Amino acid sequence: MPDFTGILCIDKPSGFTSFDVVAKMRGIARERRIGHAGTLDPMATGVLPLFFGRATKACDILPLQDKRYTATFRLGITTDTQDITGAVLSQSPVNADRKAVEAAAAQFVGAIQQVPPMYSAVKVNGQRLYDLARRGVEVERQAREITIYSIEFLDCDEENTYSIDVFCSKGTYIRTLVADIGEALGCGAALTALRRTMAAGFTLDQCITLEQAQQLAGERRLPAAGVPVEYAFEPLPKAQLTEMQTKMALNGVSLDPSRVSGVGVAERYSVYSDKGIFIGIAAVAGGNFKMTKLFTLEV
Repeated sequence: MPDFTGILCIDKPSGFTSFDVVAKMRGIARERRIGHAGTLDPMATGVLPLFFGRATKACDILPLQDKRYTATFRLGITTDTQDITGAVLSQSPVNADRKAVEAAAAQFVGAIQQVPPMYSAVKVNGQRLYDLARRGVEVERQAREITIYSIEFLDCDEENTYSIDVFCSKGTYIRTLVADIGEALGCGAALTALRRTMAAGFTLDQCITLEQAQQLAGERRLPAAGVPVEYAFEPLPKAQLTEMQTKMALNGVSLDPSRVSGVGVAERYSVYSDKGIFIGIAAVAGGNFKMTKLFTLEV
């Protein structure tokens, strides 16, 4: 679908990096311009929104950045990657019951400081942390503020394995959250499974598998599984332009916000032409209404 501009959500399989999925979809869709929102670890599965064609411009400006995960972890073990794929660093007896584990987890609900793990894509002095970690180098990392909106306990077993639902902000490392819960309990913990159930406003119900994508592409029906790029910007208020305003906006001319229909006190807007065609995103700053990202020049 070389002419497709829009968003297609893939249910990422375990064992694939996010880039592996992008590379696979480039071959399936015969489209080079594909980006993704929210990197997933290879062991993780779940919602991976892919952006095709001109929609790749949306990856860094999405209004919905929060994410949701179902995570499973085991108490009494720590690893160098904070998940079960890493080398075991320690094993400890577990004396905490479910009530104690829930109480420890509750300490991390809200706005907290989290130190990114060494096995992560965060850059320090221009180098990815995971590249340094693979060379056995550990560097000091600055804590970053994240928000854990909620942690709901779903299940536990006699092997000290727990499953939780985590609703959190962008930039949260669930591996690190689990490790921090284990540290608070004094026995350690490691992530054993992770499934992202929501990202960028998309859920698992909107995802297809790579196998389904391959089949749909063979039937030339793959675009029907996607959504237009404006879908990602539905949370933003809508601004409606006149014919003259449309021409001016497409030519980079700032508009008087008081004369644009739908503009109020918000800072960002999804913008539609006089014909109802989605143009892009605009911002109000310094008394001007100006396009910040265009997704089409043909209206």
